[in-house]
Amino acid sequence: MGRGAQSLARVAVIVRAGAAPLWWPGLLAAAVGVLVPGLTGRRIGLLAGAALFLVTAAAVALVRGRRYAALAGAATRAGRTDFLQDRAVTVRNWRRGHRWWLLGAFLAAVACGFLLPGAGGLMLAGAGAGLWLKAVRIGQRERKDDVLYWVRTDWVAKGRPAGRQVAAYRTTGPVAGDAAPGGARRR
Repeated sequence: MGRGAQSLARVAVIVRAGAAPLWWPGLLAAAVGVLVPGLTGRRIGLLAGAALFLVTAAAVALVRGRRYAALAGAATRAGRTDFLQDRAVTVRNWRRGHRWWLLGAFLAAVACGFLLPGAGGLMLAGAGAGLWLKAVRIGQRERKDDVLYWVRTDWVAKGRPAGRQVAAYRTTGPVAGDAAPGGARRR
């Protein structure tokens, strides 16, 4: 990279990277939990799980929304020397950095199934759904503003695209990179 060049990762891709690793293991943990009668019974466990799914999805989708909007509103244009990170690299880096947390969350959700069958798994799946909804909202803003939002990779070492270390976003045109608005694969 040249002088002043920075490596940039897509904001929506970072947010969306955690959706599938929470959704599918959450559904698997819920299915395992349903097989075990648990202390409260399947019906109560699944009803509690459905409520936890909705609450968790809404909370994850809405948390730090103002911070994302403020960073997007103050975004500056990316320079010609900036290096845009591929979608696959961003997803792989996020998942490698969080693999032990994901494994621990899955095991906790399965263990919760012995108390409230399916509740822990549905809560985990709700977190994945909330991340997906947040990525969709970012994608809607990208379409509305006709830009893509990027963040420096050294600022998101822990996978938080709106964390304290993030000072500003960069923007590019809507065809830059290999991901569509919202972080999905470009078709």
